[in-house]
Amino acid sequence: MDSYAGAAYAATMATADDAEADTTGIDGPLWTETHAPALGELPQAEVREQLRRVVEEPMNLVVHGPPGAGKTAAVRALADELHEAEADLVEINVADFFDMTKKEVSEDPRFARFVDAKRRRDSSKADLINHVLKESASYAPVSGSFKTVLLDNAEGVREDFQQALRRVMERHHEATQFVIATRQPSALIPPIRSRCFPVRMRAPTHDETVDVLEGIADAESADYDAEGIEYVAGFADGDLRKAILGAQTTHEQEGEIAMNAAYGVLGSLGVDERVGEMVTAAEAGEFTDARSTLDELLVDEGYSGTEVLADVLTVARSRYSGARLAEVHHLAGEVDLDIEEGTDDRLHVSHLLAELGELDGDA
Repeated sequence: MDSYAGAAYAATMATADDAEADTTGIDGPLWTETHAPALGELPQAEVREQLRRVVEEPMNLVVHGPPGAGKTAAVRALADELHEAEADLVEINVADFFDMTKKEVSEDPRFARFVDAKRRRDSSKADLINHVLKESASYAPVSGSFKTVLLDNAEGVREDFQQALRRVMERHHEATQFVIATRQPSALIPPIRSRCFPVRMRAPTHDETVDVLEGIADAESADYDAEGIEYVAGFADGDLRKAILGAQTTHEQEGEIAMNAAYGVLGSLGVDERVGEMVTAAEAGEFTDARSTLDELLVDEGYSGTEVLADVLTVARSRYSGARLAEVHHLAGEVDLDIEEGTDDRLHVSHLLAELGELDGDA
């Protein structure tokens, strides 16, 4: 399979929608991956019906909804119905892609085949990214008459890049179905929205989350009781990924998903010592190390930007006082607003870390 597309790429690109469950106690494959739903297994009935119509008549889509609603999983399930070859689903995590440097784009093995030495030398970062977008949309599908390009975490993308995307969509509409997954569809420019059918992914209800967790627990032959599953579903509060990872963490740490076990594991989740290490690195001006830890927390461990931000504030309150603590709270308030508006968690928490190294005041 193409190293740039399909499941191999998807496995490396966890989304900013990834929820707030701590996965540090998980040793095996994530249940969110091993039990990825088929189209008929999506918990939201109205979404199942909408996507079944898309199978019959493929079209460009904007799939939008809150973190953890299952947007990425739904698009992958749709692609399984549409395509025989996994490589005909191309996933680009926009938040990750547009945050790369020019060097990182040109050296990334997923994109390197699109970038020769001359283009890397002579192109601006914007031109290089536009070129990769065009090339990824232009190659022929492996099977069938079209492929699907998923642009995941598309909130907060600059308008000039959106204009470039609009041109790519116009040029390659016959052989490429574009699906844009975002928490904030209003941030997309009108020419893109007008070319896409909207699919709203609401957060799953408590009962829908319970049904998903019971199905996964049965498939894993995991011991559980109704109270334990109910507690995990309530803990997740509509965030399906958080619920699934919470159930897996409980099972792997306690051997069962029972009420006392779930309360003991999930109720104790709080400040990870790596958040403290991340803040220490930021204070020392070691931004690369701080950013690396942030990526681990957001991507590998499944934290949300909101949870990382809360833990940073907890660390700050234990270390700072006076004007410095007040300034950290001010900066955190701005970041929290940006996150709530649907922009990139990684970008804004990174900004806070950079500011920590510049602050003066009483520690």
